[in-house]
Amino acid sequence: MRQFLDFEKPVAELENKIDELRQMTDPEGVNIEEETARLSEKAEKHLRTIYAKLTPWQKVQVARHAQRPHTQDYIGRLITDFTPLAGDRLFGDDKAIIGGIGRFDGMPVVVIGTERGSDLETRLQHNFGMARPEGYRKAQRLMKMAGQFKLPILTFIDTAGAWPGIDAEQRGQAEAIARSIATCFDAPVPLVATVIGEGGSGGAVALGAGDRVLMLEHAIYSVISPEACASILWRDPKQASTAAETLRLTAQDLKRLGLIDQIIPEPVGGAQRDPAAAMESVRGVLAATLKDLLPLAPEQLKNLRREKFLAMGREALH
Repeated sequence: MRQFLDFEKPVAELENKIDELRQMTDPEGVNIEEETARLSEKAEKHLRTIYAKLTPWQKVQVARHAQRPHTQDYIGRLITDFTPLAGDRLFGDDKAIIGGIGRFDGMPVVVIGTERGSDLETRLQHNFGMARPEGYRKAQRLMKMAGQFKLPILTFIDTAGAWPGIDAEQRGQAEAIARSIATCFDAPVPLVATVIGEGGSGGAVALGAGDRVLMLEHAIYSVISPEACASILWRDPKQASTAAETLRLTAQDLKRLGLIDQIIPEPVGGAQRDPAAAMESVRGVLAATLKDLLPLAPEQLKNLRREKFLAMGREALH
């Protein structure tokens, strides 16, 4: 059953009418095929109009849509011979971050990503994609393994942020995130990060300091969630839509600011309406990006990667 967002109401009404027509047993002179084709065309037109002018807050809702493909979906679609690897060899296994080795278009790679889960049971299992220190230390272990065996790294980012609980703080959350960012910088192999949904705070940057940072068209990437920002600045979480405007968190804003490298187009209506097409778009961009990066020597990769992010800091100071 397709889930509609509030601003998609006109499309929902039309698609409900189409479903009703298809279930009619006595059409009373109505040409069902013609009528459904007409309504489908009208729904498609509405969808294109709506998605051509989404506000930042509407993009936040699309990025968080429960039916968008998640990291496990991308692994299932894009990676063959995938072998998951668990644990940080220090404390335990954090299922908010999943990773392992496999083949992307026949090429051996290491894959790491945040996983939200797709229903209540899996969301609880994956802690809604919010990792604890052991998750980031698992990511570090896999990145170091990738460097040792000269395997490119693909990361998929979809998290509201790192887990803010006392247990995470007790085990060194800030240090684990900082160390993950440093490990990204030190990787002697290509590292391509893709924001597939929500990229929240340091929990996202921990997997996002790559040679290339890609974002899906309706993904978001920000230092803080709009709700938390509104609570701090206006002491009113209902101001989240205003905060979303202020944060410049859309892929289009971030590309314009030079903070990401490329926007990957989504199907009309977002990745949630056609996950297979969205994931194939990602495949094409990843393949082209790796082709550009693979010829570069390890030291060249590391130097260019560091310079890329240092340049962002210098630009911000001006």
